[in-house]
Amino acid sequence: MGTIYAPSVTGTLYAGTSGFAYPAWAPSFYPPGLRPEQLLAHYAGQLSACELNNTFYQHPTEAKIRSWLAATHSDFRFAVKAQKGGSMRALLSDPAGSVPWLTAPYRFFGERLGTVLYRVPANVQRDDGRLEALLALWPADLPLTMEFQDASWHVDETFDLLRRARATLCATEMPDTEDRPSLIVTGRFLYVRLRRHEYSEVDVASWADRLVPFLDGGLDAFVFFRHDETGENPGLARSLAARVRERQGASART
Repeated sequence: MGTIYAPSVTGTLYAGTSGFAYPAWAPSFYPPGLRPEQLLAHYAGQLSACELNNTFYQHPTEAKIRSWLAATHSDFRFAVKAQKGGSMRALLSDPAGSVPWLTAPYRFFGERLGTVLYRVPANVQRDDGRLEALLALWPADLPLTMEFQDASWHVDETFDLLRRARATLCATEMPDTEDRPSLIVTGRFLYVRLRRHEYSEVDVASWADRLVPFLDGGLDAFVFFRHDETGENPGLARSLAARVRERQGASART
């Protein structure tokens, strides 16, 4: 699939994990003794983006968002999971009433908002009319990523609707399959969720190889490893970023 536009600059990789507030990641990732309010600042010193989990369960307040912004540098990006109840109302029953409520807090992120991750669960099957209504009402200045968990959505008709709205299709690698998800460009960037329970360095290198051509073509890429119990996955995100830099450096020298 071709890109929507052809910028002259190399895209940026934003690599991280799903969530950051895991004290159990000490000492493998967090230094021992960090207070909860210090975790994000340390995380942002090591990684370039975070997929926020708690926004899926409750709307973030302006004060909470301001605290996240204050703890991170200007190049750091947040992927915000759309609030579960509001996102389902917006898709299934009342987009006109629900989209403004759902999106209002996300504007407090400003340019630090990488994208809103809109998760459509496996029990919701494809409905082109509902998706089209949602996309028509979604604010054009709020980057949107759609994750469809039911296979019925993964068809050309869905991809065409996303392209017209410049919304990104999420590629999710699930733990119960060895198949790599297709990277189908529908929006302004890539979004990849790596959800397997274990990744080897060979796996990470393979993902770097897949991502570099898109980055070299000018697309940014958001890539998030799942939360784990030991703090290994932040290290995998750092490894992915390092391997991408190595490949891009080698390409520039040839």
